[in-house]
Amino acid sequence: MDKLDLMQAFISVVQQGSFTSAAEQLGTSTQLVSKYVSQLESDLKVRLLHRTTRSVTVTEAGQAYLERAQQILSDIETLEGSIKEEGDEPRGRLRISAPMSFSTLHLGKLLAEYQQQYPEVTIDLQLNDRKVDIVEEGFDLAIRIGDLESSSLIARKIAPIQLVMCASPDYLHQHGEPQSLEELKGHRYLHYSYRNEDLPALVSTQSASMVLNRQKGSIAANNGEVLAKAAVAGAGIVLQPTFIVGPYIAQGKLKPILKQHQQEPLGLYAVYPHRKYLSGKVQSFIDYLQSCFGDKPYWDNY
Repeated sequence: MDKLDLMQAFISVVQQGSFTSAAEQLGTSTQLVSKYVSQLESDLKVRLLHRTTRSVTVTEAGQAYLERAQQILSDIETLEGSIKEEGDEPRGRLRISAPMSFSTLHLGKLLAEYQQQYPEVTIDLQLNDRKVDIVEEGFDLAIRIGDLESSSLIARKIAPIQLVMCASPDYLHQHGEPQSLEELKGHRYLHYSYRNEDLPALVSTQSASMVLNRQKGSIAANNGEVLAKAAVAGAGIVLQPTFIVGPYIAQGKLKPILKQHQQEPLGLYAVYPHRKYLSGKVQSFIDYLQSCFGDKPYWDNY
């Protein structure tokens, strides 16, 4: 039997003055309430109640136990209430892992606006392009880009991520604008080095490997912003997400090429360990991300 059930039965008998009234209060049978109190006395090896056919009175030991038991149940109720409130209301420390370039370009203002709505949430944002172990490293959630490997983690799509191949008008004027994948041969390619291959599903693996055949004078970097700025300066052709190159395209500093070979968008995902009992701070932050980005994020308005 659950010790708390025994305690509650005893307290109810004392408060109601009879086993019958206690059973009505607890929504159970008189026999079960009597059984609970007897079990409690047996466990404690002391009599808690004096029973007669007309009344129930508390023994000296019962009075001492009553006071402590009431305090224990009160403390448990207070604890459960505070924990439930913690889970429902966005509050506490929210630890997030997110990609470097995306975060520096798009999360700063968003975090400030989120905290205006939820001032009780403290944000700890860690920027890293590697895939962290969310559970082992103590993160509440991670923001990730691309196709996700199957795992026990839960992923919720926040926005589409479109990759665009582009170059500066000056570079294309000097070296010619390629009209096919075959014509990419010989061009300088600005390569994102954190992944082995950053042209997924670009028509075929053979086509992608042709593009990835880095020519003399190409640049490799593990930061998309650096590559985009190098492309603006005329260093070569770059394949980057529109959340990085969109403003340069809008300003005419970069020109998209080979639009006919543009791949299907990747995804921007919020990834977290558990679907059940998702805390208020995590749920509210994911909802806020979706409201800010959506199916057509603002960075695609170029």
